[in-house]
Amino acid sequence: MAANLALEFLDVCHSYGDILAVQNFSLQLSSGELVCLLGPSGCGKTTTLRLAAGLEILQYGEIRIAETLVADGKEVNIPPEDRNIGLVFQDYALFPHLTVAENVAFGKRNISGEQLADNISQLLGTLGISDIADRYPYAISGGQQQRVALARVLLPKPKLIMMDEPFSGLDTRLREQIRDDTLHFLKQSGAATLLVTHDSEEAMFMGDRIAILNKGLTQQIGQPHEIYSQPANSFVTEFFSEVNRIVGFVKNGKVPTLIGSIEAKNMPEGAEVEVLIRPEALRLTRCKSENIACQVRVSVSRMLGYSSLIHLHVENSDGEKLHLHSRMPGRFLPEQNECIGLEIDPRQTFIFPRLN
Repeated sequence: MAANLALEFLDVCHSYGDILAVQNFSLQLSSGELVCLLGPSGCGKTTTLRLAAGLEILQYGEIRIAETLVADGKEVNIPPEDRNIGLVFQDYALFPHLTVAENVAFGKRNISGEQLADNISQLLGTLGISDIADRYPYAISGGQQQRVALARVLLPKPKLIMMDEPFSGLDTRLREQIRDDTLHFLKQSGAATLLVTHDSEEAMFMGDRIAILNKGLTQQIGQPHEIYSQPANSFVTEFFSEVNRIVGFVKNGKVPTLIGSIEAKNMPEGAEVEVLIRPEALRLTRCKSENIACQVRVSVSRMLGYSSLIHLHVENSDGEKLHLHSRMPGRFLPEQNECIGLEIDPRQTFIFPRLN
């Protein structure tokens, strides 16, 4: 076992009555690593975090923190306060009757008053909230409350931090800034971090690795670029972005579609498959030549700021129709009904067996 192992799940299972919330989950976190548990509501990610924190009693498997067994579903179940972890919840759980400084200091009793005050002052300064030390939670913003909750967790310098949807209550612009700051603070602390989120963009931004869960089952674990570029299945592919879905059959190593034949990527001959194409994989060119391999017509174009979304349609002589979305960088706004050339990037095109 690695000397820098901060947290380990080994074949963890947990049920609520007849509902199996976590099934055979295994994962290791190294010191300083930030791993995101990602998935839709009810997938088991928060249950997994609560099991590691000791807020749920483990039913089956093993959980180790810093190589020490903290739960085994049998005899061992170390309470949360003895696991040397920091917890940040979705609602921040600040005490309304205590000031910011008092909230940060709460529960820290093994440091003298003067040293504690100095440590808190330095930490609040690092987090950019030293000017609100004497305010109460009701008198500060959501973003400031999130930093206070983080300061309270960082003060004891835990080796392991767990965060459950910590940015979900913030508006979009503030969320982007706060999670950027939080990422840097966590990396500076050197602590391992387990972060629960349902936001795939947030997971890619924050995580060194991502563990994707669905209905209690692990779908894929890997670095963000690996999961995005090499998704394990259609669920993972769709969870990271909108996709254009085309159902077809493999014929001579390819899948014939209305926008051309697509390489079947080792799928068996005759198999029914799903072709998933990310919108950014549909590259459009304004060209009036009839020699372009594929041409489609524009339904609607919309500017989305950093990119443009173009709705497309194509129809063959048999009346078969296909509606597609293309996402082009910058401003690209062809006119409605304009005929436009289309090329497909195979690196953003994925094929999986169709599950009935």
